[in-house]
Amino acid sequence: MTKLIQRMREELVRRNYAETTIRSYLQAMEDFRRFIQKRLDQVSSEEIRRYQVHLLEERRLEPGTVAYRVAALRFFYVRTLKRPAMKEDLPYPHSPKHARRLPTILTPEEVSRLIDSARNLFHYAMLLTMYSAGLRRSELCKLKVSNIDSGRMVIRIERGKGGVDREVPLNPKLLTTLREYWRWMRPKTYLFPGTRNGWRADKPITPKVIWEAVQQATRKAGIQKHVTPHTLGTALPRTCSKTERTCEPSKF
Repeated sequence: MTKLIQRMREELVRRNYAETTIRSYLQAMEDFRRFIQKRLDQVSSEEIRRYQVHLLEERRLEPGTVAYRVAALRFFYVRTLKRPAMKEDLPYPHSPKHARRLPTILTPEEVSRLIDSARNLFHYAMLLTMYSAGLRRSELCKLKVSNIDSGRMVIRIERGKGGVDREVPLNPKLLTTLREYWRWMRPKTYLFPGTRNGWRADKPITPKVIWEAVQQATRKAGIQKHVTPHTLGTALPRTCSKTERTCEPSKF
């Protein structure tokens, strides 16, 4: 990480941006730096224009994806380097409403098949927790053992979307699975610990681990739909309402 990108990271942290946003913005800047092959504070408006055309025409990225990268560039030049005039050189790509994709919706049978296709108990517990509690990927990464309150049958989500804490119901099926998982894994701080140098460590898993777990289970289940962790986290059981997940996941 260059000194300029490190400065950007500090500015993002100072403004209390979400960890996932910080990571995505920094990755976007690293991609831009590799493209232009020069110092980021010496970039011209012409080079920025070429980069945006490159993303849309050569790499054929979706307008929404390009817009996210533009947001990262705007933050870097306007907020970090204090160059407000460069905002005019960074327009967001037009994204017609009719071009937006409809969300992928899984049936209860597909959700059941997907989670049952998890590679191992670690993946199974992750996917079932995400589905049953309606968690975002970043929330699942940071979930702690202490957040599982079996006495009150709730899961406490700390600093979720918007930095707000909330509690969601803990259904009996999930609690049984988590107890079996805990006896096997024995996690300490984080419910789903990551690794360091190939060994299990008391640190959060990365979003990539969850992404790969969902993709592997989707392929094994033979589901042809475009499924992401967000798809699973918002796949409400049909017998539940959006604000109440006290029912059992279908057919688990």
